[in-house]
Amino acid sequence: MNSFQIRLGGHRLSWPAAIGLLIILVFIIAAIFAPLLAPFPEAEVVGDAWAEADGTHWLGLDNLGRDIFSRLLFGARMSIGLSLLITCISFTVGIITGFTAAIAKGWVDALLSRVVDLILAMPTLIFAFVVLSVLGTDLPVLVVTLALLDSVKVFRLARALAMNISALEYVEVARVRGEGLWWVITREILPNATAPLIAEFGLRFTFAFLFVAALSFLGLGVQPPSADWGSMVRDYRDVIALDLAAPLYPAGAIALLTIAINFVVDWMLSIHSRGHGEGA
Repeated sequence: MNSFQIRLGGHRLSWPAAIGLLIILVFIIAAIFAPLLAPFPEAEVVGDAWAEADGTHWLGLDNLGRDIFSRLLFGARMSIGLSLLITCISFTVGIITGFTAAIAKGWVDALLSRVVDLILAMPTLIFAFVVLSVLGTDLPVLVVTLALLDSVKVFRLARALAMNISALEYVEVARVRGEGLWWVITREILPNATAPLIAEFGLRFTFAFLFVAALSFLGLGVQPPSADWGSMVRDYRDVIALDLAAPLYPAGAIALLTIAINFVVDWMLSIHSRGHGEGA
């Protein structure tokens, strides 16, 4: 293991991180090229229910006679794409509001912080249940609801980072120089908060990914006939008693991607910690 010398961005890549990156790359390729890689459309009935695997249907058929392998590929596109969109929106909202609160201070900081405290006081899953039950489970509603719920956690990290960085001399000099709020955020604070924010992005993506899967499993996420891994586990769960492996495929995909992302995030956090240690 000591001879493992793959490098990324000038840093030696640990073997768990390398494995994690490889797994993530495979899943991303599967998601992007799902229509080309899948032998059948995701909702097409191609045979008898629970037909066994063969040369044409590599993982067999599901409860409606649809190809499980094809649905796994399309499910990767839906599960990963939806989680990535949710995470990007939550980070955009959380970083902008968090940095603004830390720099503007005063009533702006107090107002934004109290709104965040109010949202955090409510259990996330129950809050999502209520909103989705009232507004429906359309994809735009699902994305906006989960993104806003997740943005409050990003807000807290962004605010803490910005408050620490804004107390440094070069930020004070920029403010005395007359630089505006947006300039200070984009030129002074954001570049110095990038490393922990990137690591947090990986963690927040994982949480969004698992949350979408949980909602789909409970029937409040992605709706049929669209395929995603959470709804596939729900549809196939009853055949575990029949010794069929169908529910293990989407469940295994969820677990594998989660573990892979955590490997990479751990590596990034270790780099950030070493960087701070060397800087001290």
